[in-house]
Amino acid sequence: MIDCYTWITDNGYKPRVMLEETGLPHKIIPVDLRKKAQMEPEFMKISPGHKIPAIVDHDGPGGTQVTLCESGAILKYLAEKSGKFYPSDPAKRAKVDQWLFYGSATFTTLAQQFGHWTIRSPIKAPPAQQHYEANLRDMLGVLDRHLATHDYVGGDYSIADMTMYSDVHIHGVRDIGLGDYPNVKRWHGAIEARPAVQRAWVPFAS
Repeated sequence: MIDCYTWITDNGYKPRVMLEETGLPHKIIPVDLRKKAQMEPEFMKISPGHKIPAIVDHDGPGGTQVTLCESGAILKYLAEKSGKFYPSDPAKRAKVDQWLFYGSATFTTLAQQFGHWTIRSPIKAPPAQQHYEANLRDMLGVLDRHLATHDYVGGDYSIADMTMYSDVHIHGVRDIGLGDYPNVKRWHGAIEARPAVQRAWVPFAS
């Protein structure tokens, strides 16, 4: 059984999608960011940087318990555990890693800054808003050009797609619009239609 500590954020949906896609037995444990639950000492034993998502796999390699945070690391771990959505061929795996790390380290990070300065912050700072909107549009352009010749970012549907889908779904669709990015729109629609994604993309908070 895998305990998945998460919330209804871009990063928070990523392991939920992967767990639904793989069918690995799991339990969702909400960490209410509105109540600063991520700062609780017990949670910080699981996620030292007080970030969601985090997982505890009670049946890790060799029967050991594995505790893990950082969404990219979690996606890769679950892929290796399940043998799904992560190619075995070294060259193909390297390409998936490239986009997995781009999504985790660059796309999500900058998309979250866009969300903060443009959507959530009560303080209006036009230079920051303009900067992060330009970054988000540039990243959508990067994806759109790549997806012009690829069905999915890393070859077949994989954790590379999962790491960017939630940011595109939240900020690309809702806040920017995908009219200027037809290849991203096609890619997003194909992922959105997957039954596992629909099962995962269910809020558990009000």
